Amino acid sequence: TIRDARTAGITKAVIIVRKEIIGEVRAHIEQVHGQDHGCNFVCQDEFGPKRAKPWGTTHAVLAAAEFIDRDSTFILANADDYYGPRSLAVAATQLPTLSKQTGMLVTFQLSKTLPATGEVSRGICQVIDGELVQIIETGRIEAQQDGTITDYVNRKNLKGDTPVSMNLWAFHGSVLEPLSSQWEQFLLKNATSEEAECLLPTCIANLMTNRTLTVSAIPSSEAWTGLTNPEDYKTVRKTIRELRH
Repeated sequence: TIRDARTAGITKAVIIVRKEIIGEVRAHIEQVHGQDHGCNFVCQDEFGPKRAKPWGTTHAVLAAAEFIDRDSTFILANADDYYGPRSLAVAATQLPTLSKQTGMLVTFQLSKTLPATGEVSRGICQVIDGELVQIIETGRIEAQQDGTITDYVNRKNLKGDTPVSMNLWAFHGSVLEPLSSQWEQFLLKNATSEEAECLLPTCIANLMTNRTLTVSAIPSSEAWTGLTNPEDYKTVRKTIRELRH
């Protein structure tokens, strides 16, 4: 993802990790990208308050706030997902179009984000005239052998071209202020919780609802792949080789 982003014109990377593994991640980055890798590292677990489980993806973004220019733009991607070079290029080309109170989400076709077996959760997107209207986190989605896709929670089949979010976003740096307000509201209710997470899609949905943020949805035609379980490893390696080829 770092390589694809740089090919698309991105010059700086911020990697958010936990303190326990920062040495291993840094060594890996140096091995792949050289000593002059230009990456900044942020330990999310040092951005309080302290607890065993991470506080979620909104908290992760805010942990990296010192490296984000409030007057510029940035791409946000999950480290355990691979989106493909064209998807990063799509995100990069949208950066010049973003201004205060605007964001962008690269969406993927549902059928191109499902494993061969097993149930997954996906952020089902409602898009109207290129604008993201709603994301509904939907669990227990599974691809059947006959090609149909079943949503067991709502007891219905879903179309393969249904747009879904895989957390590949682009934002103007000014989004940090309303995200910080969302985090503070979350913390007031969950300060003593050991499990609750302040999730970015939820916060973005809240900002869209109160018209603090408008998000455009740009589709990608690429297949997504992600490393969730150890048994995914061989499939992910094969998919990445194909996508990069």
